[in-house]
Amino acid sequence: MSSNVQTMSRTQLTAMVVGGMIGAGIFSLPRTFAGATGPFGAIIAWLIAGTGMYMLARVFQFLAERKPQLDAGVFAYAKEGFGDYAGFLSAFGYWIGSCIGNVSYWVLIKSTLGAFFPVFGDGNTVVAIAVASVGIWLFHFMILRGVQQAAAINKIVTIAKVIPILVFLVIVAFAFKMDVFRFNFYGGDLTNGVFEQVKATMLVTVFVFLGIEGASVYSRYARERKDVGFATISGFLIVTTLMVLVTLLPYAVLPRADIAGMRQPSMAALLEAVVGHWGAIFVSIGLLVSVLGAYLTWSLICAEVLFAAARTGDMPKVFARENANGVPSAALWATNIVIQLIVISTYWSRDAFSLMLNLTSAMSLIPFLLVAAYGWQITRRAEGYDAATSARNRDLVLAILATIYTVFLLYAGGVKFIVLSAVLYAPGSLLYFWARREQNAPVFTKASDGVVLGLATIGLLVGIWWIATGYIEI
Repeated sequence: MSSNVQTMSRTQLTAMVVGGMIGAGIFSLPRTFAGATGPFGAIIAWLIAGTGMYMLARVFQFLAERKPQLDAGVFAYAKEGFGDYAGFLSAFGYWIGSCIGNVSYWVLIKSTLGAFFPVFGDGNTVVAIAVASVGIWLFHFMILRGVQQAAAINKIVTIAKVIPILVFLVIVAFAFKMDVFRFNFYGGDLTNGVFEQVKATMLVTVFVFLGIEGASVYSRYARERKDVGFATISGFLIVTTLMVLVTLLPYAVLPRADIAGMRQPSMAALLEAVVGHWGAIFVSIGLLVSVLGAYLTWSLICAEVLFAAARTGDMPKVFARENANGVPSAALWATNIVIQLIVISTYWSRDAFSLMLNLTSAMSLIPFLLVAAYGWQITRRAEGYDAATSARNRDLVLAILATIYTVFLLYAGGVKFIVLSAVLYAPGSLLYFWARREQNAPVFTKASDGVVLGLATIGLLVGIWWIATGYIEI
């Protein structure tokens, strides 16, 4: 790390977590959940997701304490536990998934503006893409001026964007109607069972929880190692409380079917139904601040992941370059070029926001699974523990439960999104071959690596075929 790079305080690291988690997803929760389930299913979904993500957050926390030398976060744990290729897949999946997530922010910003200016449509018109492109590069050049400056801005924006969410919750709470809530409780006119309802919400919960690992990704900037764990847990608790309330309270205001039919961002449409047009304007302004702040956070995280992977030889060394301000400039350029290309591709998408949301979640599941499995691995071996202490036993249980949860998410996400992930993972492996060639190192160090690449290649071919035949709609 360049000597010009300053460290981040505990408050700034917490703001990175909260800022990363509160973005586009929370403003779309009312419609997204209402389209799948009622309050009963939503409560079960949040219990599963909240418990699972809490376990995962605790795994990040104890890994930060037990493995302080692994300061690159998500992918470093996968590499340490399962080898170079697994580490690469984790880094690439997390990076490209985060890039796709950033695209969803631009789509939602333009969709929000589309409610007032029809030229933006649903966020994927020519004008919307052009304006988003300008925004991408404005953020790019601001971040190039310094990570510390961007982190300080993010801290202010994080505070600002929580305010409209709190106002929304207070207003909706005062409009609470028990008879409406009771009618919606089991899903109203939904005919599918509770299990299927809950399953349909799982990828959404992954998306809104992304960012929980933000402090871990930026652990090399932490003033004290324990600040990483504090920021992770604190951010998780703050955001989970807000998301549960944003999901459940709307069921007591309008029938589930009405909420499910609202335009995104549904939080704006719902507040408009309660207090009038000014409610939509108020939430829309809050969303713009929130999403732009989240975009800033994720731009930093994207570049940091790619830079850290290059620094350890898991990505081509060109991405390890820093500018005079200590910013990973080459990684930032690569990140924003990819984001720009995906933004352009949304022009041909039927429902760009939903596609970006689900694909971001799917790409993040493999990295999260590998982190949980590595936590299980080191606790089982008692690495970093003096003996069979209660702390080790506690962490072992946390890691096992986190692993089970991430496996369930892969199942709940469905085969289609696993195949779409392979469409990105397989060609992305060319970066791994490039990095290995630079080091004159064998491409694979384990027989299983070739098997994984083979499966990814098969998934690529199947994915292309399904897209071409319309089985998968993008």
